[in-house]
Amino acid sequence: MKTKESLTDFLQRVGRNPEEAGQFNVFPIEQMEKSVSSPHSRKDFYKISLITDADGILSHADRSILIRGGAMVFSNPMIPYSWERLSGREEGYFCLFTEDFIDSHFRDGGLSQSPLFRVGGNPVLFPDQAVTDLLKTIFIQMDREIQSDYVNKYDLLRSYVQIVMHESLKMEAPIGLYRPVTSADRISGLFLELLEVQFPILSQRQDMRFKNANEFAGQLAIHTNHLNKALKEATGKTTSEHIADRMIKEAKSLLRNSDWPIAAIGYCLGFEHGANFNIFFKKQTGTSPRQFRKELPFVSHS
Repeated sequence: MKTKESLTDFLQRVGRNPEEAGQFNVFPIEQMEKSVSSPHSRKDFYKISLITDADGILSHADRSILIRGGAMVFSNPMIPYSWERLSGREEGYFCLFTEDFIDSHFRDGGLSQSPLFRVGGNPVLFPDQAVTDLLKTIFIQMDREIQSDYVNKYDLLRSYVQIVMHESLKMEAPIGLYRPVTSADRISGLFLELLEVQFPILSQRQDMRFKNANEFAGQLAIHTNHLNKALKEATGKTTSEHIADRMIKEAKSLLRNSDWPIAAIGYCLGFEHGANFNIFFKKQTGTSPRQFRKELPFVSHS
C-alpha cells in the first residue's frame, strides 16, 4: 500500500535526478519537468514554498485554500497536503529539508513550535510585493549556496531558512482563513487538524494516539463537554461522530489498498479485539469489513 512520499519519490515524480537529494534542496518551481500537482499524503521532509504566481488549490489537513497569485506555504511531515493546479504554471522557489538538516538548536529553538509548522498554525501566508522580492532574493542566494563548495554551507543555509521564517512570522494570516471568528471555530479547527495528523496509517505497528473525545480534549487542554459543544456548534457533529467518520474512512482505505489482516487493521484503529472492530464497521457502513473487502476488485500490492 502507499506510504509516505520520500524525498527520492518526490524528485522522481517531478522528473529530477534522485541523486540530487541531500539534507537540503532548493529548486525554482518553473524548472520542474513535470506537473507539481501532488496527491494528498504525508511527506518525509519539510517544505517551504515561495509561490510568486500560481492558480490552484492547496488542501492542507482538513482545509482547502485557493491560491491565486503569490503565497508562502509551510509544510511539515506530520500533516498531509496536496496541490491541485487549476490553470497556468507555477512560478517561484521551494526548499526541502530532512530531519538530518535540523540541528538541536534549530529543533529546540523554534521549528517544531513555530506557528508556521505546528498543528493549528498558519501554514499559508500572502506576502506583499516588497516582502516577496526580499524572500525571492533569499531563495536565489540559497540556490547559489547549495551548489557551492563552502565547508559550512549547511550552517549558512539554516540561517537563511530562519530568516525566511522570521520574515514570514511578521506577516498576518488573512482574517477568516486562519483566525476563526468564534471560539468554537478555533477549537474545531485545532481538533480536526489533530485528528487528521494521525493518518494515513502506514504500517501495522502504527496506531491512533488519540482515540476518543477525552483524549482529544486532554491534548487540547479543555473539558470534554467544552470540546463537544464547540464541535456541535461549528460543524453540527459531535466529537465521537468526527472520530468515527475518520476511522471508517481510514478503515476503508486500508481494506481497499492493503492486504493486512482485518484484525490488524482494527488494532491500528484502536480495537484490541477484532470482533469489536467488526461491530463498529458494520454499524457505520451496514456491511462487515470482510464483505466490504470481498466486493472490491482485486488490487495487487507492491
